[in-house]
Amino acid sequence: MNSTPPPIPVASRRSRCGCAWVLAILLGLLLLGSLAMNAATARVLKDKLARPTKTHDHGVDEFPHFTEIWSYGEGSTKAVRIAVEGIIMREASSGFLSPRQNMVDSALAQIRAAQADDDVKAIIVDVDSPGGGITASDEIYRALMMFRSSAEGRVVIIFMRDLAASGGYYVSMAGDWIIAQPTTVVGSIGVIMQSINMKGLSEKIGISDVTIKSGANKDLLNPFNDVDPSQRELLQGMINKMYEHFLDIVQENRQIPMEELRPIADGRIFVADQALSLELVDQIGYWEDVMEKTKELLGVDSVKVIRYEQPVDFKKWLMSIRNPIQPANWLSQLRSRFLYLWQP
Repeated sequence: MNSTPPPIPVASRRSRCGCAWVLAILLGLLLLGSLAMNAATARVLKDKLARPTKTHDHGVDEFPHFTEIWSYGEGSTKAVRIAVEGIIMREASSGFLSPRQNMVDSALAQIRAAQADDDVKAIIVDVDSPGGGITASDEIYRALMMFRSSAEGRVVIIFMRDLAASGGYYVSMAGDWIIAQPTTVVGSIGVIMQSINMKGLSEKIGISDVTIKSGANKDLLNPFNDVDPSQRELLQGMINKMYEHFLDIVQENRQIPMEELRPIADGRIFVADQALSLELVDQIGYWEDVMEKTKELLGVDSVKVIRYEQPVDFKKWLMSIRNPIQPANWLSQLRSRFLYLWQP
């Protein structure tokens, strides 16, 4: 039996060859297009990196530039809406393809931009924060107070969302008027410092500490040693000083007698109606109430609210892209810090 396959028709062979050539041409065009795009991207990047920094007639940090986004309302009187959200820290965070964010410096820059704009008559601060760093909270508070005093008639309105505790409440003390939503948690006036002691665990697993120091207090709260009573007393004295400063800020801005303030300033939190009865806030309401109060304080019939957005800078964006797989920096989590922070 003849098992030789029948010959392939000439027309079929030509058809297959034609398809292969078309596919090869398409792949070649795609490759050329990809190379052209890569070359264009490299050229843009090179131009961006090589281009000299633009000169300005003022410092870019002193007078930050933002894009204004129309947020709410209308009219010739302008107010800026600035968010103080999350833990008040200078530790930047970012996504894989999103720029690194530093909420403290961002808030301060926006406040400075508002202060430099003569048309801005009010800042509305959206507060939703458990607090955070003592210095960072104080910086935002002071910047808002400077805005208030920078021109006659300027006001700051605080709008509390879910949470305005500890440092979040400290920042709120810069407000001419404080409005909390009915479900807002308010308070936690106080200072906290925490540390983890691993002495017992280290002895069980055979880890020993080696510390070379210049003085007895150089390794305060060393997690591998028992807490020395004299060092505990030293730290408690510092916390007491910072606590008294917090109390003074609240007493000065809320005008609550110290004998009434101190008993409720033990770190406890309050729901909105309790905070109102204790005069920790001025009003319970929603966004519409914020708008009405802003117009009332400014003595106008309409207010145009804007938000600031940072213009996208290609070079900064490129430099801020981070590795999506980051090693856990557990040592930083053990760092002890003085905080105006509510952390249940």
